Amino acid sequence: MNGPFWRVPGHAGSTRPRDPASPGPRLSARPSRSVLHALLSAAALIGGTAELGAQQPVDGGADGPTPSAWRTSHSIVLDGETLTYDAVVGSIILRDTDESPTGELFYTAYLRTNGGRASARPIIFSYNGGPGSASFWLHMGIMGPRRVVTPNVGQQAPPPYPLVDNGYTVLDRADIVMIDPIGTGFSRPIGETEGSDFWGLDEDAESLTQFIRRFLSETGRWNSPRYLLGESYGTTRSAVLARHLQNANIDLNGIVLVSTVLDFNTITFPPGAQIPYIVNLPSYAIAAAYHDALPGGRPSDMPAFMAEVEAWALTDYARALLAGSRLDPAERARVLERMHAYTGLDPDYLEKADLRVSAPQFEKELLRDEGLIVGRLDARFSGPTGDRLDTTPNHDPQSTAISSAYTSVFNTYIRDELGYDGDREYVPSGMAGPWNWERRGGGGGFGFEGTPNVAPDLAEAIQRNPRLEVLLVSGIYDLATPYFAAVWTMDQMGLPADLRDNISREDFAAGHMMYVEERLLPQWRQMLLEFIDRTSGSGLVP
Repeated sequence: MNGPFWRVPGHAGSTRPRDPASPGPRLSARPSRSVLHALLSAAALIGGTAELGAQQPVDGGADGPTPSAWRTSHSIVLDGETLTYDAVVGSIILRDTDESPTGELFYTAYLRTNGGRASARPIIFSYNGGPGSASFWLHMGIMGPRRVVTPNVGQQAPPPYPLVDNGYTVLDRADIVMIDPIGTGFSRPIGETEGSDFWGLDEDAESLTQFIRRFLSETGRWNSPRYLLGESYGTTRSAVLARHLQNANIDLNGIVLVSTVLDFNTITFPPGAQIPYIVNLPSYAIAAAYHDALPGGRPSDMPAFMAEVEAWALTDYARALLAGSRLDPAERARVLERMHAYTGLDPDYLEKADLRVSAPQFEKELLRDEGLIVGRLDARFSGPTGDRLDTTPNHDPQSTAISSAYTSVFNTYIRDELGYDGDREYVPSGMAGPWNWERRGGGGGFGFEGTPNVAPDLAEAIQRNPRLEVLLVSGIYDLATPYFAAVWTMDQMGLPADLRDNISREDFAAGHMMYVEERLLPQWRQMLLEFIDRTSGSGLVP
C-alpha cells in the first residue's frame, strides 16, 4: 500500500486507506517480551551540524543534587527555510512535598532560535511506551531534527547506520521535548528513593506532571500552547497524565495518541472475554490480505473490505460469540465460513478454537504451513516459526529488524553531535519495573485486576476542557495495539456528540511504528502540522 490515506476529523471510525495491501519480505527476529511489555513500545529522531558545548550545571539549590545540561547549536533546512535551534540534553530534579530530591529525570529539548517569540511557540512533550521504554524510538524516527534511516519493510543492513537531517520534523512549528521517564535513558531515582515510587499508572503520571511544571517554569513557557505525543503505552500515559495536569491547573491544547491502547481489555484475551476477539478481527483480515492468504484472493478495494469486516465483527460475529454455547449450529457454520473468508485460517482450526483466535495465535497460525510467523508490531514482517508445535510465537520479526540501528545511532548522536559526556549509560528499556497497574483515586476502572482502562481519564479530560482535541494515529498492520480496538474504545467513552468531534483519526499503511518508513513521513508531517495549526489558538506560522 503506497498511497495516501483519507483523514476524517470528528469521527473515529471514518479514516480509510486508499490502496490495497501488497505482499512483502519475510524476516527473522529476536525473542519477544511478556504480554503487557511486548505490546507497547516504539519511537524516533533528527538534526543538523552541531557546535558542541561543555556541560552547563544549573543551580539546583543549597541541598541535594543539581540538574545538568549540555547545550549545542544547530541548523536545518525545512521546506527551503533555514531553521536554527538549540538542543539541550538536560535533567530536572524531582522532589517530594518536603522538597527533598527523589529523582533526576533527563530530557532532550529542541528549541527554535529564529522563530519569533519563544513564549508563544507551541511545545510538544513526547515519549514512548513500554512501560519502561526510553524515548529514543520516536526521537530517532520522526520527532527530532535528525533521524536514522531504515528500510521500508525489511532487515536493516549491519553498521554503520545512516543518520540524516529529518526534513519531516515539525520543529519549524513547535518546540519538542523528548522525555525519558525514571528508569529509562539516563533518568534514575535519587538516594534511597525506590523506583516503585515512579513505576505505576499514576506514579508515572505524577512524576511527569512535576517534570512538565518545572520545565515550564525553568524555560518561561507557561503560556505556550501545550501538547502530549505518546506512543503505545505512551498513549496510556497521556490519558492519565492529562487528568493529573488538569488537577495541577495545566490544560492542554492537544493530545496525539500513536498506536493506542487505553482499555487493556481490548488486547488481552482472558477466558470468558469476547470483546478482544471482536475488535482484533479486522486486523487479522488486513494482515491476511497483505500476505495473500485469503481464500478469495486479495481485495481490490481495501477500504471497502475493511468497512465490511468491521461491520461484520460488530454484528454477526459479536452476536455469535455472545450467544456462547446457545449459538444455533447453522449460524455457527455460517460464522465459521465467514471467518475463514476474512482471516484465511483453516476451518478446522477455527472450529477447534471455538471461533475465538487471539492475536498471538493468529500470528503463529496464518503462515504455519510455510514455516513462518507474522510480526506483532507489524504484520507485514514474517520470520521462521521455530517450534512448529507451539501455539504462539516466541519472537517478533519486526523488532529485530531495526532495534540495533536505533540504539546504535542514538548513542552515537547524543554523544558526538549533542555533546553528552556524562558517565551514565543510556538504558533503552527493561529497568523500570515491576509496574503497578492499580489506580489511585479513580479516573478509570478495571474489568478485573490487571486489566486497566484509562479511557475514562481521557473522557474526563475532554469534558473538563472542551477545547482539548485528540488525534488518534494508527498503523493498520499493527497487531500489538490494533487500530479498530482503539476506534472502538473511543466510541465507548460516552462523550456527547459535540465533544465527540474533538477526536480525529489518521490511519497509516504501516505497523506499530509508522515513522520507520520514509515514504510515510510526508503524511506524518502534514498530519501533525495541521493538528498544531488547528489547535494552537492562532494557527501560528513562525
